[in-house]
Formats: sequence, structure tokens, C-alpha cells
Amino acid sequence: MIRFVQILLLLGFSLPVVGLGREVLDRPNVIVIFLDDAGYGDFSHNGNPTVRTPNISWLAQEGVSFSQFYVTSPACSASRYSLLTGRYPSRSGLGSWVVGPDAGRYLHPKEITLAEGLKSAGYATGMFGKWHLGSPNAKNGISPDSLPLAHGFDRWIGTNVSHDYAVAQLLRSDPSGSVPTTGYRQLAKDLPSNPEVCEQLTKLYTDAAIEFIHEKSDEPFFAYVAYNMPHLGLYASEAFQGVSRRGLLGDVMEEVDHSIGRIVDALRDEGIERNTLIVFSSDNGPWVKFRETETLSKYGEARMHVGYAYPFRDGKGSTWEGGHRVPGIFYWPGTIPARGIDQNPASTLDVLPTVFRLCGVDTPEIRSLDGRDISASLLSEEAEGAVEPFSLIYSGPRNDEYAFRQGPWKLHVKLTSQLKTDYGFSASMETPLLFQVEQDLGERIDRAEENADVVERMLKALRDHRARIRREGSYWD
Repeated sequence: MIRFVQILLLLGFSLPVVGLGREVLDRPNVIVIFLDDAGYGDFSHNGNPTVRTPNISWLAQEGVSFSQFYVTSPACSASRYSLLTGRYPSRSGLGSWVVGPDAGRYLHPKEITLAEGLKSAGYATGMFGKWHLGSPNAKNGISPDSLPLAHGFDRWIGTNVSHDYAVAQLLRSDPSGSVPTTGYRQLAKDLPSNPEVCEQLTKLYTDAAIEFIHEKSDEPFFAYVAYNMPHLGLYASEAFQGVSRRGLLGDVMEEVDHSIGRIVDALRDEGIERNTLIVFSSDNGPWVKFRETETLSKYGEARMHVGYAYPFRDGKGSTWEGGHRVPGIFYWPGTIPARGIDQNPASTLDVLPTVFRLCGVDTPEIRSLDGRDISASLLSEEAEGAVEPFSLIYSGPRNDEYAFRQGPWKLHVKLTSQLKTDYGFSASMETPLLFQVEQDLGERIDRAEENADVVERMLKALRDHRARIRREGSYWD
């Protein structure tokens, strides 16, 4: 439908204003769409020549698309923690950037999430997709505190962890109360052995999100749509198999894009598109291990399933830009001006405080909130930047601080790379390394020696940050 509208506009047809069937609400609906392992360059609006994502391109064109948008971690659990809490992963107490099936810790019940804040303000809340912030585990069974209903969501259907884990389950919250000890029903288990289930995940989540939209269209709602794709292994439903020149990765991305178009169509059908803020991003950069993927039997012959972080270095699991820089789109027609590309930096840390401000939610007493409210910048006809200056900590494997961005400068104090043996350039790999990442997108020219004052200033700021984090501790302490 969105593609059809684009064609009409290009041909010069005028269209009626969509979504005016209802009064625009003071408190908009909110939909956060979060992909898994989608690289910055895996989208047509960011220049990919063979992956067709016209619906996502429409959101980018008719909203605000940040060319410098970041996650705090290049791995799933830590990144999702920051999205939902507005806090750095080092505050989580999880001790790892991935919460495995046997992890003893999970998203702490005292953390205040995006869903909890909106629910406290009267929003209906639903999650549709991968959780990976606490898991049923083979040793201890299901801990109700570790899953979405304990963190502000009224309903959930999705996987506990990534679908490539042997213990991955497809779960659904049980509104009937007939599963009183856990509140969840198991729809499928051992997902790597159930490809027919995995092929339906994208459609399943989309159908459930659309049902939620239709059901809750008369009240403010929050939908968190966390697709499993394009995390390996890649699965597309039958209708999308073999449709893309890019191969299976392209098939998967085109199904996700089609699903997003269906969600927007559902908003239009209900006349609430102009009452709805959509935020779109990915949890980290793409899988880029071409050689190692060849030998990983659980993914089959998956060498051409690797994603695309161009023009940035490396990908998932790396604190180079390719691991942390992701698409970031905010779309709210009639309220957020259609400015297209915004060159100001922002991050998923900013989503929670910004959404709370736009929805009129009194910010709860959140312990050490790290995100910024960028609503003034989003609502401006011209990009004016956020109220506060931008800085970002790049978290590594144990949620330690590996790199630090301040203004246009990025300082590496530790290195982690998915590619490990080939960083792709000849500069010394002895840290600290300093890059001007607005000029040097590929992080190829180390400028530490000629900017010793910048290095020292940033090292001090990073030491101060670390000391503050250690002093404040986590809810698990």
C-alpha cells in the first residue's frame, strides 16, 4: 500500500490526508520496531542496490532518518536493555552482553522500562517478538520475573532468546490465567529443529501486532515489535522465498519491509496513522564473518547471508562503527516534519525519555537515566540538534567500556572485532586510537598523536564515567 502511494505521488496525483477520521490525540500511540542484526547498509534508503525496502524508505523520507544513530552494544541483550530502560548496559548488572539460557540474572524487576512508564500513564502495552532479557532455562524452568509481563507488557508472543539456540522457545502470554505459575504457554520448542516455525515468525508477529492495533485503536497503546530477523539462521515465509536478487537475506529483509507496510496500513484502516509515532531501528550491526560462517553447520551454507554495514567498519560483536551504528527512523505524520536525513547523532538511549515527553508521561524516578530527550529536535522544521551535547559509551563483551564518542571524536581504549584478525587498515592497533568519525567513516586514520589534548580530555571523561558507574552500582548489587 505504501509503495502504491509513493507511485501516485511521483505521478502527480493528489491524495486525501490520511488518518483524519479521528481527532489527533495529545498522547500518541507508540510503535517501536526493532530488528535483529540488520546492518546500516541492509536497506535501500541507505544505499543498498539489491535489497528492496520501499516501506522503510517511506518512513525515512516522510519522517526523520538519523545518519548517525547508535546502539550502546553490538550484541542483543545489552542493546535491548538500553532501548527499554534508557540506561547503559554497564548499569544492568547482567555481567554479559548476551543473556544466555542458563544465565542467573535478567532484566531486574526494579528497572523501569518504556512499557512500564507508558502503562502507568494508561497505555495498553503489547510485545511481539524476541525478548532475550531473561529466559526460561533448562536448569531452573521459567522465572516469571524474567519475562515481558513482569516488565510492563500486557501481552507477549515471541521467542525467549535468538531462534538459533537449541533451547529457543516460542511463547505466548496466557490471558486466561490457566497457567498461573508462569503466565506463558509454550507454542514451540527447540526452534533450530523447527524451520517451519521459524519461517512463520515474521508473519506471526506482524499478524499479532495488527490484531492488537485493531483491538486497541480507541485507546492509547504501545506496541514493541522485535523481529527475530535477519539474525542467522535466516527464514522467510513461502511467499517471500526467492523474491530478492540479494538471495535469502534479501528475501528476509523484503518480508520484514512488507510487514512494516502492513502495520502502517492497519493504522490507516483505523484512521490513527496521524496519532501514532513509529520508531524503527536494529539492535546492532550485521553478521559479517564470511569465512567462519562457512564452517558453522547450524547455519548451513550461509556465507552469502552476511549483512552489510557499509560504509562502516566491521559488524555485530565489534565496537567499530559497523557494530554500533544502525538505522534510526522517527515517523509521526503531521507532527514530526518530513525532514528526511538528520545528520545529528542520537541513540537508542534517547528513545525512552523522548517518548515519555511526547506522550506526556511523567518520567518516573529512574535511577541514573543516560538518554536525552530529543523531542524538540524531532518536532523542529529544521534539524537543531538535541538540547544536550552528544556522547556515547561503546560497550564490549562484559558490558565494559571499550570506546567513547564525544562530539565528532571517537576514542578506542580496548578493541573487539567480529573479524578479529583483519582490521582492514595499517594503523597501529595499540590503544588508545582516536578517529574523527564524521570525516573518517571507516575509522582508518588514527589521529591520536596529533591530538594528544583531545585524547587526554576524553580519557579523563571516560575514567569519570567508569567511576560513577562503579559507585552507583546496579539493582543486582
